[in-house]
Amino acid sequence: MSDAYRWVFLDAAGVPVTDESLGSSVFPTQADAEAWFSESWEELSDAGVAAVTLQRDGTDVYGPMSLEAAE
Repeated sequence: MSDAYRWVFLDAAGVPVTDESLGSSVFPTQADAEAWFSESWEELSDAGVAAVTLQRDGTDVYGPMSLEAAE
């Protein structure tokens, strides 16, 4: 089985957001997924995503990670 990394987007209640326009791409490496996220997190936050979880082949790698600014 080859690795496949993807982001799971969560709303403020922790419910997965399934809006395809947010980008449901599958990434071949964790580094690729993280590079995409570093360029996209502000747009995700603006679209109502409150947190993200990175998954590898359906298993959580880490998260949920809040997109809210630290105070």
